[in-house]
Amino acid sequence: MAQSCLADIGVALTIEKGIHQIDLHDDISGLLSAHPQSPLLSLHHFDFINPIFPSMDRYQATNHLMTAAKYDQSRLLQQTICYHRERNWSFSVSWGYSTHIYEKTIPRSILRKPLETFKPWRWNGSPPLYMFNTRWVNNDPCDAPHVFFFQSIEYNASGNQLLTTYIRASPRNLPPCSVDGNHSADSISEILVLSPATTRKTAGVIECCDVEYKAEMNITEIKIRSCAKGEVIA
Repeated sequence: MAQSCLADIGVALTIEKGIHQIDLHDDISGLLSAHPQSPLLSLHHFDFINPIFPSMDRYQATNHLMTAAKYDQSRLLQQTICYHRERNWSFSVSWGYSTHIYEKTIPRSILRKPLETFKPWRWNGSPPLYMFNTRWVNNDPCDAPHVFFFQSIEYNASGNQLLTTYIRASPRNLPPCSVDGNHSADSISEILVLSPATTRKTAGVIECCDVEYKAEMNITEIKIRSCAKGEVIA
């Protein structure tokens, strides 16, 4: 309970570290999209999981992830959560890997839990199956995210920023969420994420971000920045 409350006000409290044995099977995108606030150190057992990017084999997918790491290792897979207040959208960015859009406002403490896209290492194991809490995958339009995967990265000299681009993995094929105003995100095809190029991510420190929805271009731009003093982020 205390950990959930602290997460909602932006305090990272976790016993999970940045080294993963990956004692899992199949699709680990849910885990990598909600990495704890710790530097990514190592990933193991890649031969037992699906390629971490769609339409790539394991070798290609690993090299693709390292493309982002070459620019900023400290930020790789670090989760940043922010909101578009006008449309009641929630955004979860796993830098250099994926971005999720939810069509309702979801507390940070919930978004920090990985979606259980994966399967346990031991099929006949008894609960608890994992050393961390998870969220079930379901087809409720208010809980199912629009998923975008990392495509490219470049240095923006004019703003001294890194620009990472994420493209939609596939159509969500669900109606809009009716709870928070029926604001569908189906039209968004691309998400651009700007992050500081020279300021390295400090382990355990929560960052904030601003969201700009550009409807005429079917893209959304997210600017990652340091949180202002006294800023309300929950």
